[in-house]
Amino acid sequence: MFHIFNSILWSVAILFLIGGGLYFTIRLRGIQFRFRSMFLAFRHSEEEKISPFQSLTMALAARIGVGSLAGIALSIYIGGVGTIFWIWVSSVITSVNAFSESLLGVVYREKDGEVHKGGPAFYIDKGLGKKKLAIFYALLVLVAYIFGFMTIQANTISASIYDYTGLSPWITGIVLAIISAYFILGGVQEIVHLTSKLVPVMGAIYLFLSFFIIVMNLSKMPAILLSILRASLDIKSFGVGVLSSFIIGIQRGVFSTEAGLGSGAIASSTTDEKSPVRLGLVQVLGIYFVSFIICTSTALIILTSNYLQVDFGNINGIEITQYALQYHLGNIGIIILVFSIISFAFSTIIAGYYYGESNLKYLHPKVTDKQLLILKIVTVILLIIGSVAKASIIWSIVDILVALMAIVNMYAVLSLRKVVFSEVQKKNC
Repeated sequence: MFHIFNSILWSVAILFLIGGGLYFTIRLRGIQFRFRSMFLAFRHSEEEKISPFQSLTMALAARIGVGSLAGIALSIYIGGVGTIFWIWVSSVITSVNAFSESLLGVVYREKDGEVHKGGPAFYIDKGLGKKKLAIFYALLVLVAYIFGFMTIQANTISASIYDYTGLSPWITGIVLAIISAYFILGGVQEIVHLTSKLVPVMGAIYLFLSFFIIVMNLSKMPAILLSILRASLDIKSFGVGVLSSFIIGIQRGVFSTEAGLGSGAIASSTTDEKSPVRLGLVQVLGIYFVSFIICTSTALIILTSNYLQVDFGNINGIEITQYALQYHLGNIGIIILVFSIISFAFSTIIAGYYYGESNLKYLHPKVTDKQLLILKIVTVILLIIGSVAKASIIWSIVDILVALMAIVNMYAVLSLRKVVFSEVQKKNC
């Protein structure tokens, strides 16, 4: 029954995500392909408390989590190599959804002390006038990030460290909770400061590692790319082949990039930048970076190993990536992966907490510091619980929450399409 409910939800979510992406691509004349404008959008003034680049790093911190390491491995393991192709396709199509939601986030944001707050809950309420739906979405984000996304990050960190060192997941969870608490207690500017420093460093290290492995296996690349294309378009196995790869590819692509979920709008809303279009373009660039650079690198590392010869048990996904890196680089590969997992997942935890806090402030605009402290304490406790929970259960819950977020957010973005078109026309895009 649980599986059937999840399948129905994702059928509707895919319709909204792909249908909405194609609609906006046509109406906005392929705005997600204007790369020069994307890079120019990073310009900002010194007076800004939070710059477009910092808002992007916060969004990337939430996106470049275990979805880029464990999620991609899991999609290959379950759906086959063809899922990679559909991750690429869905990322291009849904990137314009990220543009639209980020634009709306800026249009309907509100002042929050020295910075701003916003996101889908705000534009559903102020733009659509649907208060109950806005409350439902805000609750979804709270549950999805605090109970779902963050616990799967903690689970992946503890699983990776346990596999390498044998250290108890309880100990890992407690240490992770203490470190996370330090930055969470610092507030949004502390979170932005951390992610703006951590994301570029961790991204550079992981990309250097990936490039090294790809160069080592350069002769295999043509055959691997051809196998990805063939598996994704294998008409003979359409019922279980193409269709399965298509659905799983979109699921994992959305989980990795979060395009269409509304999270990018929450991050974009924090900046002082006045141009909604510029911030929308910045978020599109983030989608491409996650999908075509980080996720593809992970996929190629796995596909150049002999991962199919290994029988994995209670699979989180990270076991496959860990095995592939050990296959290529020996023990040093595992050390680098553990560092990457801790960095990627930790940054996601910190950014994810802010997403939850932002939506709590929507639900309760006059929330007190004491009430926020309760949320922070709950978050810290859940990180410990997530470290020892069963991975398959967490993934199943997260899949349902992601589908619900996509459906509600894309309904709102499509309903507010005239606002999107109006803002783009003002910029003569």
